[in-house]
Amino acid sequence: MMEDFKNLKSGEFLVKDIDAKNIFIPEEFNEEQLMIAETCKSFVETEISPILDKIDSGDRELMKNLLKKSGELGLMGISIPEELGGFGQSFITQMLAAEIIGGAYSFSVAFMCHTGIGTLPIMYYGNDYQRQQYVTKLATGELIGAYCLTEPGAGSDANSGKTSAKLSEDGKHYILNGQKMWITNGGFCDTQVVFAKIDNDRILSAFIVETKMPGVVIGQDEHKMGIKGSSTTQIYYNDVKVPVENLLGTRGEGFRIALSILHMGRMKLGSNAIGAAKASINQTVNYANERKQFGTLISNFGAIKFKLAEMVIRTFAQESAIYRVSNDIDSLLNKLKTEYTDYGHAAVEAISHFAVEDAILKVYGSEMLSYVVDEGVQIHGGMGFSAEMKIERGYRDSRINRIFEGTNEINRLLIVESAIKNSKKGIYDLSKEADDIITHFDKIINEPAGDDYFIKKQRIVKNFKRAVILIIKSVSDTFKKLVEEQEIQNNMADIISEVYISESLLLRIQKLESMKDGGTFAIYKDILDVYLNDSANKIYRLSLDAIGSHIEGENATKLSAMIMALTKHPLMNVKEARRRIAGKLIEDNSYKF
Repeated sequence: MMEDFKNLKSGEFLVKDIDAKNIFIPEEFNEEQLMIAETCKSFVETEISPILDKIDSGDRELMKNLLKKSGELGLMGISIPEELGGFGQSFITQMLAAEIIGGAYSFSVAFMCHTGIGTLPIMYYGNDYQRQQYVTKLATGELIGAYCLTEPGAGSDANSGKTSAKLSEDGKHYILNGQKMWITNGGFCDTQVVFAKIDNDRILSAFIVETKMPGVVIGQDEHKMGIKGSSTTQIYYNDVKVPVENLLGTRGEGFRIALSILHMGRMKLGSNAIGAAKASINQTVNYANERKQFGTLISNFGAIKFKLAEMVIRTFAQESAIYRVSNDIDSLLNKLKTEYTDYGHAAVEAISHFAVEDAILKVYGSEMLSYVVDEGVQIHGGMGFSAEMKIERGYRDSRINRIFEGTNEINRLLIVESAIKNSKKGIYDLSKEADDIITHFDKIINEPAGDDYFIKKQRIVKNFKRAVILIIKSVSDTFKKLVEEQEIQNNMADIISEVYISESLLLRIQKLESMKDGGTFAIYKDILDVYLNDSANKIYRLSLDAIGSHIEGENATKLSAMIMALTKHPLMNVKEARRRIAGKLIEDNSYKF
């Protein structure tokens, strides 16, 4: 039975099937959303692209002026409510803007830091005074924001930070001392959301600090592998007097604030990756359509077509999943607005609700982009290694995304832990689902699929879900402390991710059927066919790795046989399907999917 997405909880896609009519796909953007996208695109093309080398020189004032210019155009206020000087746009629209800005290299990092982690903690957790004092100015670019969490001894383990805050004797200020590092926009920010522990608290608190406050010392910009135009500094706090009214949220709420904002940051990074990937694809196919070797364009070679097709398939799949969950967030947010008196709290709850999906899209998106830029450099050959080509900058700039917003290693653990935790909470029962699969396995495998294309594809994805449920059940029953089995957790996380991306792609293409004519639609079936074929192979391999790493003998043989049956995919000519996908890209000479 198909379910309405509005009823789904984070990770519940593992046990429920979704009707394609209930999801949002990029082909449904309305006129206002397309206008906002065009404004973002025009800004990047006219203000950013012509001066990329100058931006990468690390001129702090240049970057700050570009950010302010984007604020004057209203780009910084897309997610801010109208009463605070913004445009109050939907989460889908915010993600669309993030996608377009994602193709702006270093500027993208500075912009997304400001509009995301530099502004939204105050927007979501601030009181009315703090919002009026800061958010209204951050929304227009009058102030530029930064986010200060990481310390030399506290990276992934953020709560181990040593920065301290003590209440002054007169009770009017918190005295802040400590050091932060890897602070984006650090060289020119006006406001900082700083995390510190009050007295001997075990948990962080959060503060709004103004850079002009005495005792705030900004370090030199770091010399980085990529994103060279973004300002990344250390910041030191020497007896900084922060007014008590600048405590953000409540005492001890800082760690929760940090985690909630990172959920949002992961989603937007996943959307940034789409824009960066599309830009790289365009650069690469342009080059392949100009470069000749052995008397012919290199775009005519099968090996090149394989790479171009894969670049398209993975980008299209990530895009499908991003806008699917963005719509889920909008739906939940609209519901919560009627239950919460405060918009910020409703927004935090809606975004944090989809922790599993947030982490999936951060990991898959950043690794998708890594693949795209790497193959882009390869197709460029020696020119790809030259700083003359944009693909070289894209390659270097992309690497940070697997570290930003929580490393991919941390996010993989989060995917598994969140899914299992939700099951234990009773949101869904993975153990019961596994028992039902085992009981009815022969019927499941022998059930006729019929001739309908999408029914057959739905069955393939449904069996992917069954495979991961069986693996989770077996691993959970074997280990009391799963946290000590990170290699197996990585296997499980990647399988869960494949399930979500596969289903999102299927739903998008199923919905597309009514929007495209038969000839145009055929290429999207090629995309789906190739992706599901590869997912089946990947899920099978990852499952065997997990099985062999935690059980043996008859139990391992039996479970392996079940997984083999559940990941079976019909033989297909993947070569010709990829050639057709690449052929469209080559003919269009740009990404038009």
